[in-house]
Amino acid sequence: MARWVLHVDMDQFLAAVELLRRPELVGRPVVVGGRGDPTERAVVSTASYEAREFGVRSGMPLKTAVRRCPDAVFLPVDFPVYEAASAQVMETLRTFPGAVVELLGWDEAFVGIESEDPEATARAIQAAVLQATGLHCSIGIGDTKVRAKNATEFGKPQGVFRLTRANWSAVMGDRPTRALWGIGPRSAERLASLGIRTVQDLADAAEEDLAAEFGPATGPHLRRLGAGAGSSHVDDTPWVARAHGHETTYQENLTERAEIEAALRELAGQVVEDLRAEARACARVHLKVRFAPFFTVTRVRKLAEPTLDVEVIAGTALALLDALQDERPIRLLGVRGEMVPPEGGYDPPRTHGRRGGP
Repeated sequence: MARWVLHVDMDQFLAAVELLRRPELVGRPVVVGGRGDPTERAVVSTASYEAREFGVRSGMPLKTAVRRCPDAVFLPVDFPVYEAASAQVMETLRTFPGAVVELLGWDEAFVGIESEDPEATARAIQAAVLQATGLHCSIGIGDTKVRAKNATEFGKPQGVFRLTRANWSAVMGDRPTRALWGIGPRSAERLASLGIRTVQDLADAAEEDLAAEFGPATGPHLRRLGAGAGSSHVDDTPWVARAHGHETTYQENLTERAEIEAALRELAGQVVEDLRAEARACARVHLKVRFAPFFTVTRVRKLAEPTLDVEVIAGTALALLDALQDERPIRLLGVRGEMVPPEGGYDPPRTHGRRGGP
């Protein structure tokens, strides 16, 4: 019996969860983001398919979203509710005999499973998830993780699609490299500068040319993406966090020294709460700052010794900020604490990160 990789991706997840709570909004454009106030500084977390028809997309400022879709209903993000729904989905996936489930995020996971009819198995999973949660999902079927992940886009919404070595080139070959899971806009631009614009171009590219442009590891990896090749091993090893961070977009720009210090101290306190729950100290402090209007900088500093001291972490973040010597108003601050490794170290890194591509 053949073993397959299924990529299960929940359809419009956050919006769908909200529609279960507010069935009167079904069929209307719904946008989830921030505190649900489109006059505030926040971004779209998820938009319903009706809102997407107006060009509303994840990551878009709410102020832009309301201009594109004035009649949309804006709702605040409710993390505990989404986490509970996600847990229910993942537990449902684990009930299938022989299934190995590798979480990628709240709303998606790889499922490794043996099946003579993977489409029938995928439909059974969709039905089980719908019955358990009231939520719909799309499923990509592949003989590698890369192919399964890319297949999902052809199945949305509520559908199933299979991509294998046999049909990869026919389906994906003429699509732009940006369509591949793991290739962002900057990588696509760099590939285009080499004359590589389509998936087939990438699959046919010389590894030495890619290695010269992207490095000896990343270059060949990109070529494998173009061919849809890669690992088919689904790993259900529990994920061990390497860091915890918090960030805040401020409704009014921060300009005064005292309010900046207070903001960093508050963020550092939130980070330390997470680190204490892990029982692992902070070894490196990462700072993220977005100056008005949208200029973003990140910096990192290793601590002299690991600590859970809020003042040390906040003070290090402030020192990183001071070193920038930038007096522009601040619209966002973020502090991230990178922890000391757990006893025994981390498991070998997987082919892709939990939220998508590398």
